Amino acid sequence: MKLRHLLLGAGLGICTAVVVRQYVMKPYISSEKALRIVKSAFKQRGPIDGSWIYTQPEPYNINGETVQVYKTGITRSAFGELEQYEVMVDAKTGEIVDVIDTIAS
Repeated sequence: MKLRHLLLGAGLGICTAVVVRQYVMKPYISSEKALRIVKSAFKQRGPIDGSWIYTQPEPYNINGETVQVYKTGITRSAFGELEQYEVMVDAKTGEIVDVIDTIAS
């Protein structure tokens, strides 16, 4: 009977460890956190009018290296004109790796 309890406890412990590891050891930051990072960086230079994000990381080539990024966008008004930026955020570190000034129509 004691061996049965030992095996049952070990099995439950292993299952719990696997489940906890999947939730705790996420390889990427959340898309919401990536968007907060971008919005915070842009708000330092003035108010923003809108923002968006693709919630799934995608490969992006920067300086010959491919990294997983969240693609985000910021819209702002400056001097009466609309400015739009596409911003790439490293999905692992949250670092802004590229900012592209797009032409607003």
